[in-house]
Amino acid sequence: MLNTLWLSFFWLAALAALWRWLVQGDAAVFAALVDSLFSMAKVSVELMVLLFGTLTLWLGFLAIAERAGLIDLLAKLLAPLFKRLMPEVPPGHPALGLITLNFAANGLGLDNAATPIGLRAMKELQTLNPKPDTASNAQILFLVLNSSSLTLLPVSIFMYRLQQGAEDPALVFLPILLATSASTLAGLLAVSLVQRLKLWDPVVMAYLGGGALLLGSFMAFLAGLSVTALNELSSLLGNATLFGLILLFVTVGALRKVPVYETFVEGAKQGFNVARDLLPYLIAMLCAIGVLRASGVLDGLLSGIRYLVDLAGLDNRFVDALPTALMKPFSGSGARAMLIETMQAHGVDSFPALLAATVQGSTETTFYVLAVYFGAVGIQRARHAVGCALVADLAGVLAAIAVCYAFFA
Repeated sequence: MLNTLWLSFFWLAALAALWRWLVQGDAAVFAALVDSLFSMAKVSVELMVLLFGTLTLWLGFLAIAERAGLIDLLAKLLAPLFKRLMPEVPPGHPALGLITLNFAANGLGLDNAATPIGLRAMKELQTLNPKPDTASNAQILFLVLNSSSLTLLPVSIFMYRLQQGAEDPALVFLPILLATSASTLAGLLAVSLVQRLKLWDPVVMAYLGGGALLLGSFMAFLAGLSVTALNELSSLLGNATLFGLILLFVTVGALRKVPVYETFVEGAKQGFNVARDLLPYLIAMLCAIGVLRASGVLDGLLSGIRYLVDLAGLDNRFVDALPTALMKPFSGSGARAMLIETMQAHGVDSFPALLAATVQGSTETTFYVLAVYFGAVGIQRARHAVGCALVADLAGVLAAIAVCYAFFA
């Protein structure tokens, strides 16, 4: 799947470039394609340098948590649920606790913390994989749920809106929460259908029902807060949780006689090896995305969608937010740039800007996650991971459109 997808990006870019040269007379398009290759290779290295520090930091703290038994404890608590969702993962396996930490970090919008935890979880799942070059069912489920972007506190979106002068930066909080919940549910259902998981099992229903109850209660509590209180809570809860996890790891480790400093250093040493192994996969994927963007394929797709919407006589205001939606599966920084551009072009509180912010907060950089997580363990055959992850992305975008029309139209 990855081979076909990667090759198709280059061929689509080539065909679009030929059209622009032969039909539109744009001879500079090939220079743009070559420039995008080198610029994206540079971006890949810059991303890896930034990721290197984060990986080193968090792998060090995770080593302390593992030695202290915290990851084993989380794994035991979730064993009944994952026994049914990931039957090939033994109860109490360290991967289960790491998966839980990864979901918690994503939910709080702590992207920098979530990535190294997720990479460690993927490596633990790889130890159970009978075919190292092919994604297992458990790895696919984990990746799809990870890429579905369940975000309870989209602090970064609030920050972008505040920077652009929004009077109420948290105005999109509830729309994002609803859209991201739809994205995660769609991803889970897609994987369950392909892998024939029994979601109606009483244990699974108990866990999912309990989670839905907690989420609903949390939403009801937040809905009663003022804008100022909501912003303060978002920032406080996200940062306090991040530092609280670090404090928990080192404190429990010290109480259990773990040499915390030495353990941190040993765990942090793994960061270099992980970063080194990720670089080729990042360069491969980001360069392919770069030529696709430089060729004008994404712009042409957007124009075609606008034409079809106008032809059907529908409200086309959502089309102005689609650049963010189209870019997000490929590039987080590109989607962020599209979001800010939409805010500046239409106004930070315009319908397209509000919808773009909701899409940004409820979808994930699927191909980046795919390249990083599978690349870290050398997986080349993704099987149904890409399809299921894109189903989750599509559900997130459609839910964002529906919710924003309900809230803001």
